[in-house]
Amino acid sequence: MAAITAAMVGELRAKTDAPMMECKKALTEADGDMARAEEILRVKLGSKAGKAASRITAEGVVTSFIDGTTGALLEVNCETDFVSKNDDFLAFTNDGVKLVAQNNPVDVAALLALPLNGSTVDAVRTELIGRIGENVMPRRFKRFTGSSKLVSYLHGTRIGVMVEYEGDETAAKDVAMHIAAMKPIALSMAEVPAEAIAVERNVAIQKAAESGKPAEIVEKMVEGSIQKYLKEVSLLNQTFVKNDKQTVEQMLKAVNTTIKGFTMFVVGEGIEKRQDDFAAEVAAQVAAAKATA
Repeated sequence: MAAITAAMVGELRAKTDAPMMECKKALTEADGDMARAEEILRVKLGSKAGKAASRITAEGVVTSFIDGTTGALLEVNCETDFVSKNDDFLAFTNDGVKLVAQNNPVDVAALLALPLNGSTVDAVRTELIGRIGENVMPRRFKRFTGSSKLVSYLHGTRIGVMVEYEGDETAAKDVAMHIAAMKPIALSMAEVPAEAIAVERNVAIQKAAESGKPAEIVEKMVEGSIQKYLKEVSLLNQTFVKNDKQTVEQMLKAVNTTIKGFTMFVVGEGIEKRQDDFAAEVAAQVAAAKATA
């Protein structure tokens, strides 16, 4: 009997996208023969999972779950908007976000290894891929726990926001909707990432330099641009969407409410979507047909 190593299991999983335990079983049954093990998995799981595994997943949903002061926000991706509305896909995402809240996995790999419906999340995911014919993958999640209250807002299924707060629930829900609309990147000006400020400063310097004004004026122009930017991207300093006469901070102070933090996920954010060239695809199919004729 050949020794089945972790590297062999990893290689087979990369080829087939099958669950790790299924890969190990197949390799054991095949006595370490990689080609035979792949064949065993294709018989058992079908060919769809392996074929779909390498495809880009830039569509999907964001979903949330709250139980007291514990909650989670989860993004699960698929390939098309059509599948993002599939009942089985949505059930999978709802199961996933509850598991995140209840089990506190450290990363996506740990989430995939959690038990679900008598199997694992990864095995259920693979079976789902086989049925719907599209790649499906949990992309990211954030778990919340502690003494702060939680409220979430889902704008359809493409934008999800979770807010940690103390005070008035209605005000916190309004803030969650505001975040979905205005997309701040930090709670306060002091928390805006340094790298984001550096990018904005570089742009401001180039714009100010084109004015031809003296250096001291240029410096003031740059600082003015940075301050304007910080107000635009920090939640507390943004103009409240329901009342343009006050900032979010002023609205919260009026109802004695404090926002401790927030997280926002936008489906597919940062993923390069596949751009299908229909004409090229048809030409390729015609060429293939001619070659086999």
